[in-house]
Amino acid sequence: MSDLSYLAQSAFPLVWLLAPAAGAFIRTRHAPSPQQALETWQRWWAIGAFGCGSLWMTVAFLGAPDVMATAIGFDRTPFMFEIAFANLGLAVMGFRAASASARERITIGLGGGMFLWGALAGHVYQWFAGGDHSPGNTGGVLVNDLLIPAVMIILAVRSRRLGPATPRPATQAAAA
Repeated sequence: MSDLSYLAQSAFPLVWLLAPAAGAFIRTRHAPSPQQALETWQRWWAIGAFGCGSLWMTVAFLGAPDVMATAIGFDRTPFMFEIAFANLGLAVMGFRAASASARERITIGLGGGMFLWGALAGHVYQWFAGGDHSPGNTGGVLVNDLLIPAVMIILAVRSRRLGPATPRPATQAAAA
């Protein structure tokens, strides 16, 4: 595998962090309150990072299991089918989090974290104990496994501390 190909495959998962962060940043540049900006960030993160990122993994593991097996440095096994559906569960939770309360988002982040942080520990173990430097075992996937649930939890905790977003008056909304 060429260095460029390895880099591209290793970095691709970061799309699921960078796209929602960019979208939320652009969308909140002129937010009328910190609470509304935070709500926007949470929705972008829930849908983009958690929902779409996990749905992508579902499709990849079901639609191209041989490619995924090679990417993670393992032989194809029936366990990959289970990973696909675990990611489908994460996707459903991520899409649900878009309209959830802060408390629900904390729970969703913790639930997702149990799977993703366990996967992170497995990737690191395989990296050091097994010498698995495959692009799907190191690089961007490690960052995703750590940050997707952690950011969800941090944003939700912050939201609980700030309180609910206050709706804009109709005259202010029409002027925007």
